[in-house]
Amino acid sequence: MESEEKMSEDGGRGNRAPMSRSENMARIRSKDTAPELSIRSSLHRLGFRFRLHRRDFPGKPDLVFPKYRAVVFVHGCFWHQHKGCRRGHPPKSNIDYWIGKLSRNVERDRLAIKALRAMGWTVITVWECQITRSPGDIGKRVAKRLKSLLTSQ
Repeated sequence: MESEEKMSEDGGRGNRAPMSRSENMARIRSKDTAPELSIRSSLHRLGFRFRLHRRDFPGKPDLVFPKYRAVVFVHGCFWHQHKGCRRGHPPKSNIDYWIGKLSRNVERDRLAIKALRAMGWTVITVWECQITRSPGDIGKRVAKRLKSLLTSQ
């Protein structure tokens, strides 16, 4: 007797239909994420003015403060592999794909930070988990760092 392999209705892709998976991936943003909007709002309320996503800078920093020669990257813990964070680890399925993709993100971040520092810019990285834990506090800490840059120049 011939055995028949049964596949689930969604083609063996778990419990997500192809259309809903596509819709989910389309919702993942690189700009104007909730953590980024939170830090932008906090810093703007504190009187800081900045440029967004300067394409002529390595890594397209989320916030650029020309007056302070400083940039801020707002990193998602998963996408940028925040060490020590519970969100900063690759998924258990399709490991080869995710480890390659996420390690390329980390390497790209490292190179962008190195290039910005070589250009004389201060780089501040704010992690998603820091913002969700204490949105107002992290804005004040970044503001304090920016002000210290201005007085040290």
